[in-house]
Amino acid sequence: MPGFEVFGAEERAEVADVLDSGVLMRYGFDAARKGRWKARELEAALATRLGTHHVHVCSSGTAAVFTALAAAGVGAGDEVIVPPFTFVADIEAVLWLGAVPVFAEVDATLCLDPHAVEAALSPRTKAVLVVHMCGAMPKLAELVAVCQKRGVPLIEDAAQAMGASYRGRALGTFGLAGSFSFDYVKTITCAEGGAVVTDDPALHDRVQAFTDHGHDHRGADRGADQHPIIGLNFRLSELHAAVGLAQLRKLDLILERQRAHKRFLKDGLADLPRVTFRELPDPDGDSATFLSFFLPSEAEARQAARDLAARGVDGCFYWYDNNWHYHRQWQHFKDLVSPALLAVKRAGWLEHLHAIHVPQSDALLGRTLCLLIKVNWTPDQLAQRLNHLRAVLA
Repeated sequence: MPGFEVFGAEERAEVADVLDSGVLMRYGFDAARKGRWKARELEAALATRLGTHHVHVCSSGTAAVFTALAAAGVGAGDEVIVPPFTFVADIEAVLWLGAVPVFAEVDATLCLDPHAVEAALSPRTKAVLVVHMCGAMPKLAELVAVCQKRGVPLIEDAAQAMGASYRGRALGTFGLAGSFSFDYVKTITCAEGGAVVTDDPALHDRVQAFTDHGHDHRGADRGADQHPIIGLNFRLSELHAAVGLAQLRKLDLILERQRAHKRFLKDGLADLPRVTFRELPDPDGDSATFLSFFLPSEAEARQAARDLAARGVDGCFYWYDNNWHYHRQWQHFKDLVSPALLAVKRAGWLEHLHAIHVPQSDALLGRTLCLLIKVNWTPDQLAQRLNHLRAVLA
């Protein structure tokens, strides 16, 4: 999956272009930068690639999901429906906005179950935050229909799904807003970086302002800007954007290799009766960042994870016990370990975090293994990996 596997002369040339101008900030210094606007170029290239009207790059995927929720109006006491299988950044963003994460079940797609989302909706629901985990989609048509029926905005976290699609349309472009991550271990990387995408021009204006201290970016210079909202500094530097530009041009190559490697491994395990695979509502749209599969029981999945590690098979994740990606290990959220969140705690909105009840998700994740797909595996490395997998899983 990681874009750093294909670093080369293209990234170095883009970075050198920025250093030649000496302007590392995305705003201002118009004369000195010699016509070089890497962040703008990256936004335009992403908009073309994703088929969306507006893209704004920012400092991280965390900043992107935080900004998307804030621009959608999520605030104190609002409920946001979230999955229990995600990266902690999504829950962090909801909490820092003073909002309430409401956990709904995932299904065999490893993403939000549309039926569970509908059951979790309440008059306080301000948004549904769907996460395209491990590079693929939920039952997206059903999920969109639920949100439209109830008039609740859908926000997409497509951090792990750059290049993935559903029925020919890019993931991240189905909701009011979508967020992407370009950190060091994402499909394409800026080292650190993210993006918010939307077709809503008013929301895009709020996103641009929020990520740059509230600047409206309409003055002749930064000192002449107005500040229609209070914002933060979530800007992406020109250096990071330069790396992202070179990486985006390699996305098709990365996806081609990932899909070929995943297909080889999946086909090689297809005859094993103990192994069943994650449900993919649109297999052609899978970005193939992971091969996710189920074993018959939690005990067998745990043992397989240990056996694969003993054989040196790296990147095989047992998310059920993972500190970052599954709710069972998020004690710091339950304790609200931050003085800034004490007011939220005192309001009594978050008592449910001490007893998150998602038995369907627990049953699924307890027997799930996810194998990271690498870009630069050789044929011999792939064959060796398949041999190890078959030896353990058979």
